[in-house]
Amino acid sequence: MSGTVPTQAATPPAARPAPGPRARTDRPEAYVAAIDQGTTSTRCLVFDAAGRVVSSDRREHRQILPRPGWVEHDATEIWAKVQAVAAGALARAGLRPDQLTALGIANQRETVVLWDRATGRPVHNAVVWQDTRTAGLCTELGGAHGQDRFREATGLPLAPYFSGPKIAWLLERVPGLRHRAENGEIAFGTIDSWLVWNLTGGTSGGVHVTDVTNAARTLLMDLHTLDWDPAILAAMDIPEAVLPRIRPSAEVYGTATGRLAGVPVAAALGDQQAALFGQTCFDLGEAKNTYGPGSFLLLNTGGRPVPSASGLLTTVAHQLGGERPVYCLEGSIAVTGALVEWLRDRLGLIRSVDEIEPLAASVPDNGGAYVVPAFSGLFAPYWRSDARGVITGLTAYVTRAHLARAVLEATSWQTREVVDAMQRDSGVRIAALRADGGMTGNGLLMQHQADVLGVPVIRPVVRETTSLGAAYAAGLATGVWDGPDELRAHWREDARWEPAMAEAERTREYARWKKAVRRSLDWLDGDEPEVRPRRPRVG
Repeated sequence: MSGTVPTQAATPPAARPAPGPRARTDRPEAYVAAIDQGTTSTRCLVFDAAGRVVSSDRREHRQILPRPGWVEHDATEIWAKVQAVAAGALARAGLRPDQLTALGIANQRETVVLWDRATGRPVHNAVVWQDTRTAGLCTELGGAHGQDRFREATGLPLAPYFSGPKIAWLLERVPGLRHRAENGEIAFGTIDSWLVWNLTGGTSGGVHVTDVTNAARTLLMDLHTLDWDPAILAAMDIPEAVLPRIRPSAEVYGTATGRLAGVPVAAALGDQQAALFGQTCFDLGEAKNTYGPGSFLLLNTGGRPVPSASGLLTTVAHQLGGERPVYCLEGSIAVTGALVEWLRDRLGLIRSVDEIEPLAASVPDNGGAYVVPAFSGLFAPYWRSDARGVITGLTAYVTRAHLARAVLEATSWQTREVVDAMQRDSGVRIAALRADGGMTGNGLLMQHQADVLGVPVIRPVVRETTSLGAAYAAGLATGVWDGPDELRAHWREDARWEPAMAEAERTREYARWKKAVRRSLDWLDGDEPEVRPRRPRVG
């Protein structure tokens, strides 16, 4: 989306890209590359020592949908795309591989690859995080304990979203795979593991590791010990022989071969944690929200995992070298930017997503209308699969402009609910929200977000925060930058929206939003098939 920079808080001079501190390296010019391997495409970005984008390249890959609810990728195709975008980004920058100081990886999380250690070939298509084939297995594993059976150790509910049940499913369904896995012939990895192994030599000495942020999304790692949990492995009947070593997020795992020969492979982070790192949210209470088709809000909770009583995920934010890990709470919102696409594609009220901001800005408020986009249920903090989308408060006064405004405001209110849940669980108050993703171009939305949160919303100059986070971590591991303070010095503010809504109005409007949410609940009767909420698309 595109939008205007807020008039009440004009872009400060510091928002323009400016040289940062000199890199702490013996090279005259340091460049760090980041591979951002997402759900639909792969990108490579090259950054300079000031954290500025030098070049980029992007390639899409196929979405394989063998059955309803099943989503797969060809891991071999993804590896080929990674090599292609790395070569493309270097060519656009006019750089040779030996001019790169380091390479970092950010990746789609929870997606599972199993491959033959001897041949390097996957034994099955990658099973993607969106895939729901393990729903029945998760119910079976939960038993009398339900979905919280492993939450104390892992911070996660038992759900098809996570990697462990996917591994268990493949071991049972692919003929002969379990025997080969128990004999150590098969390797498991999330996408970061698959890429690091191939980058560092594959069948010729490839390094089999994963970082703590990706391991934390498998349902197999104990958040406290940062190691695979033997009791959970036994419960899911997963042999430890298939698992990678768990390593910090910023560490030199090995040296690349092939097209990137000689480049240290020095970081890996799940994509949302990479965005948190790229936003330099290094301290307790700092938070970011990535506004895409759905939204992911992460709050840094410091050196302790915070259990959630509000349907949030407790997970690892990052770990640098031999330092202690930093944890976070994560809240997922299923439908934000996708609601604007629905307004365009299903209702035909706008012709392009760019039209929504001027249309919504043509009226002073929502006219009393609220849109709750519970198309397949509600995510955090409700986790109600019986909910369905509603439009409430309609009168003859309401126009398509009011509906457009209500659509934008739905994103703000859903974010407010997740922020409230995070503050309840952690006891930490969020002082500001750093924002990235496509919807941050909409100034009206960002202003309303600041209004309903009652804190500033801040957009950085470099919006490629996922790639930047991976690059920052790799640069820290190789001495390009000294530490988090130096990275903060590179971070530049592009736009800031200060809250301007009176407290009484904020309280009244939030109460009306809550009332609208209550109208969306209990729509599925007992004789109707339950449609579980789908996770928001990322990458």
